[in-house]
Amino acid sequence: MELDSILDVLDKKIILVTGATGFLAKIFVEKILRVQPNVKKLYLLVRATDSMSALRRFQTEAVEKDLFKVLKEKYHTNLQNFLSEKVILVPGDITCENLGVKDSCLKEDMWGDVEVVVNTAASTNFFERYDVALALNTFGAKFVLDFAKKCINIKLLLHVSTAYVSGEKPGIILETTSYLGEMIDIKHEKRIIEDRLKELEYHNANEQVVKMAMKDFGRQRANHYGWPNTYVFTKALGEMVLQHCKGDIPLVIFRPTIITSTYKEPFPGWIEGIRTIDNFIVGYGKDRLRFVPSDPECVFDVLPADMVVNAMIAAIVANVDQTSSVTIYHVGSSVSNPMTSTMIQKYIYMYFTQHPWTNKNGKPVIVSKLRTLKSMASFQRYITLRFMLPLQVLKVVNVILCQAFAGTCKNIERKINFVLWLVKLYQPYLFSKSLYDDINTEKLRNMVRESKQDDVFFNFDPKIIDWEDYFLHTHIPGVVRYEFK
Repeated sequence: MELDSILDVLDKKIILVTGATGFLAKIFVEKILRVQPNVKKLYLLVRATDSMSALRRFQTEAVEKDLFKVLKEKYHTNLQNFLSEKVILVPGDITCENLGVKDSCLKEDMWGDVEVVVNTAASTNFFERYDVALALNTFGAKFVLDFAKKCINIKLLLHVSTAYVSGEKPGIILETTSYLGEMIDIKHEKRIIEDRLKELEYHNANEQVVKMAMKDFGRQRANHYGWPNTYVFTKALGEMVLQHCKGDIPLVIFRPTIITSTYKEPFPGWIEGIRTIDNFIVGYGKDRLRFVPSDPECVFDVLPADMVVNAMIAAIVANVDQTSSVTIYHVGSSVSNPMTSTMIQKYIYMYFTQHPWTNKNGKPVIVSKLRTLKSMASFQRYITLRFMLPLQVLKVVNVILCQAFAGTCKNIERKINFVLWLVKLYQPYLFSKSLYDDINTEKLRNMVRESKQDDVFFNFDPKIIDWEDYFLHTHIPGVVRYEFK
């Protein structure tokens, strides 16, 4: 495969993208429109009740973002005409049969047109309500597959999963399904959710109580089956369903690791939403995080978003029109260009020392080096002795002195709660011993390298990344620009 063939394959293609206003999907759509304007049609499924709502969401959550500024510069006032020729917005919902598409004519057109389905729709909340996560990440994947089976010209379904479906397994994680175990009865999971909701309704639980109960239930079910959180558990269930029910459709399971801001395209540093390690960056830059439990040599497997999208496109080209196989791709950096916890801590200290964040009072926030606690036990001891016990003493003094230290108590408590929440959320990854083998992805990279233009359009080789330069001059500035409030 040569690079020219990637553009050739995209030429005149008709692609359905679910979750079209999500972070990764928007970068994918922008990339296709920018490098291959001859793509025939992009059906973009947007969670909306009608066409006008879908249009508003796409305009405000995609076109009006900085992400599309290169396309705006290219087409100027003709951008909307170009988009109207190439993009068909589809109001719908992947948690419903036929993706919730109500327009029967539009549905028939899609079944007759669509050649490639790219499923990016998901809830990425680690501790989402179990009913919500199961509906989106598991049953949603099944509804997307069912829809793809009705497309008479279907050539490929690419399903975006996550590398962390393997759970907390140490060592080299291969691009296989063996880590998923035996098929779990998702209908049973749905029934016990319904039973729990009925029980809560019987006891007149309010909305907040139901929400927290469903979040706790999701965590319990994930832990019961051996997964650390609801997100990766329901994504693993989604993979099980797809492989069990795929039939003759060629299927690509696409497993990215931690996705960071764009490396190069359409410009460096674009990001949307606080993504995993960015919580630590934000917390540290605002002086809400001074210590963290972590193995200093723990590898954080990250890859810039535009490289992830380049790999998606290469995977489509390599697998379209193939036999009814299942191909899995790990897309990350832990094997070819690993970055450790120590490296990240160094980079954020260097950046915020040189470029301190200015708080709402107009004062620069001065940071100190992040203290690393090498075990959860040492973390618990440290936070108890250094913060929790002194806070309790201060609260007693505050009562005696008629609330003289009320503001200080509240500020300290807020910082403690932030750290506890952050550690609870990411504990499995702070001590991770997993490395994600990417043999299949390396084959894709080798095919792209054969082209003379690989650096221009479709490079996704993590070995070219200088992590210090990327974090200091691209990623952290992007997080500060787009996510610091």
